[in-house]
Amino acid sequence: MAFQLPESVRTLLAALSRLPGIGPRSAERIALHLVQTDPNESRHLAQSLVQAREKIKTCTNCGSLTETVPCPMCSDPQRDPALVCVVERAVDILSIEKTGAFHGRYHVLGGKISPINGVSAEDLKISELEARFGREPIKEVVLALPTDVEGDATSFYLAKRFAGRGIQVTRLAYGLPAGSGLDYADELTLTRALEGRREL
Repeated sequence: MAFQLPESVRTLLAALSRLPGIGPRSAERIALHLVQTDPNESRHLAQSLVQAREKIKTCTNCGSLTETVPCPMCSDPQRDPALVCVVERAVDILSIEKTGAFHGRYHVLGGKISPINGVSAEDLKISELEARFGREPIKEVVLALPTDVEGDATSFYLAKRFAGRGIQVTRLAYGLPAGSGLDYADELTLTRALEGRREL
């Protein structure tokens, strides 16, 4: 009979392999490490997972992940309340924050318009953003949505829906990655780099 891992390890392995970015081999390595490491280390990891899941909630104002409501970004007086960056998912905020270039606030849509997947504008948190227009001094909405078909469709829809409200709607410029040459860029990236060019 072929060797099989104990049932408890196989259960752990199956749970780990359901995590994003963790394939079968990685799940196996992590599971075997956890069952052979100091029990206190495994216990601490388990407690940290449960604690994080219990403490993290969604900001009722912007939709970001937070332990307090409103979130620190919505309540930070140093952030520009007139500038709101619209993202698809809460984790997208992290990418923008890492640049250190944005000092406004955020709004998480919770998806993008995708008729093929049954997602319409009514399924997104658009009305929640419009409600913010009435209570916050928002002057510009920056659309930081994906550059795929659904992201483009959502951006065009939002720009049209917000037209005539006295709010400027902008979209992130798309261009060449820093440090790379033209030979590494595809046609769509080059086209958007040309369209998004600005005067020096």
